[in-house]
Amino acid sequence: MQGTSLKPGEHLQLPDLPGVYKYYNAEDILIYVGKAKSLKKRVASYFNKNAGLNHKTRRMVREIKKIEFTIVNSEFDALLLENNLIKKTQPRYNILLKDDKTYPYLLLTNEHFPRIYPTRRVIPSKGTYFGPFASVKAMNNVLDLIRSIFTIRTCKLDLHPAKIAEQKYKICLEYHIGNCLGPCEALIGEPDYLKDIEHAKSILKGSLGIPKAYFRNKMQEEADNLSFEKAQRYKDKLDLLEKYQAKSLVTSPSVTSLDIITLVSDEKFAFVNYMRIKNGAINLTKSVELKKKLDESDEELLLTALIRLQDQFLSEAKEVLTNIELVESYETLSITVPKIGDKRKLVELSLKNALYFKKEKALNAGEVVDKKNRILKQLQADLSLKDLPDHIECFDNSNIQGSHPVASMVCFLNGKPANKEYRHYHIKTVEGPNDFASMTEVVGRRYARLLEENKPLPKLIVIDGGKGQLSSSVEALKNLGIYGKIPIIGIAKRLEEIYFPEDPFPLHIDKKSESLRLIQRIRDEAHRFAITFHRDVRSKKAIGTILTEIPGIGNDTADKLLKHFKSYKKITEATESEIYNLIGKSRGQKLIAAIKEKSG
Repeated sequence: MQGTSLKPGEHLQLPDLPGVYKYYNAEDILIYVGKAKSLKKRVASYFNKNAGLNHKTRRMVREIKKIEFTIVNSEFDALLLENNLIKKTQPRYNILLKDDKTYPYLLLTNEHFPRIYPTRRVIPSKGTYFGPFASVKAMNNVLDLIRSIFTIRTCKLDLHPAKIAEQKYKICLEYHIGNCLGPCEALIGEPDYLKDIEHAKSILKGSLGIPKAYFRNKMQEEADNLSFEKAQRYKDKLDLLEKYQAKSLVTSPSVTSLDIITLVSDEKFAFVNYMRIKNGAINLTKSVELKKKLDESDEELLLTALIRLQDQFLSEAKEVLTNIELVESYETLSITVPKIGDKRKLVELSLKNALYFKKEKALNAGEVVDKKNRILKQLQADLSLKDLPDHIECFDNSNIQGSHPVASMVCFLNGKPANKEYRHYHIKTVEGPNDFASMTEVVGRRYARLLEENKPLPKLIVIDGGKGQLSSSVEALKNLGIYGKIPIIGIAKRLEEIYFPEDPFPLHIDKKSESLRLIQRIRDEAHRFAITFHRDVRSKKAIGTILTEIPGIGNDTADKLLKHFKSYKKITEATESEIYNLIGKSRGQKLIAAIKEKSG
């Protein structure tokens, strides 16, 4: 195995040998790793103007500034090396398995009186690892079976023979309830203990035949000796093994150990199901999603998924069944598409899982959209609207006895708040507490502006208020000549009644209805937005009054201070130079003197 690098214009110097190539961009960041039977031909295909590359691939090629390559002995070696490099570096343009989970293992420790326990960290020096298991439930099923059949210790004591001989330990509760045989006090010898461990290892390897034969022989032996209670205990253990095996998907005695992988794809994604058969039973199944990066073929996607899943689940299978014919063959791996028999049925089962996974992903992707559209369609039906109300605007007024009157408009697009479209309004033409006239002004200003800027009008207008506020809003729409073109409703707070223009009778929507909840949410958001704005205005006016009471500080100077410092507190914390630079030294000195006087 050897490696070197070239510039993109030197790609024809690549050898006509199998290997792995790596593309780097101007920042010397690895952006793509690929394998090839012939490095020269494969890399040249990226730079051939007549190659018919898609848009994403052309974009990647434009980024390539350096090519590194490594020659290997065979195409299969290239496949393995490519997988390791992608897993380690995760280049931008490579296919990535959408699965970032860590999987559990069962560890058989390499200590005196070994233990078996679950872990997600693989440290080879600690012992032998079995797995990984596709789910915690599957792992616990195996562990529970082993612990119910064999009496294996669970403590963390160092049971070295010298320490046991020194009587350093005492038996614990686990011994008294029958979950341990007391190796800490030498109540069981290590050779006898290891016999159970060997049978447990057989189960972990998926070979149930060995412990079944052992228990069957022991049961018969005890029965012959008229030790029927012991014989029953062995029978119970045999029954547990039989029951566990019955839960496994047993395939056929003719099918021993192999892997099955099937793939279905669409324009953007590929959906893969992987099954591992061991000793005639399916002992692992996993479905994953791959995102296409460069319009890869199904064959490329299948090989990528196969190598990574075999690596992830430590598969040693040399035979692989699939649903896609591969053009290339590999020396150390037999990949076939079975046509008849048990193997064909297994491929069909895996393909069924891949198709179901694809369907499930599609449903999950559309679930949010469907829910949103469902509510909007329900609202459309409840209000008898012509169009789907995917653009809703709601208005609310806020004032205290006519002081500092303001209004707000909130906008919901596709059932969600569009915060950038929210608007605040200072009431300009109305004197005193007149909500109706204020609503006429605000609605008129809003839609006069939209018409002037030729922007789209909403599909529904909601007014926070009853018939009075609604009638005032209708007046504004009539003045603009758009009444009847936009549906408009009012919602009265007390009974949550919906009012329509020129209709004296309100509409009562079911209080549990999702459409009413959406209207209430929009109304409440408009109210919150108006109240918050009103408080800010009141606060600024109050601070402005404090400032204008200072000799030499007028309204313009007070506004400049508030605009710059945002609050009276920050003005009091400002340095002299900051204040002088903003309003001049003379007024600044008066302001600072007044602040010091007020603070005492």
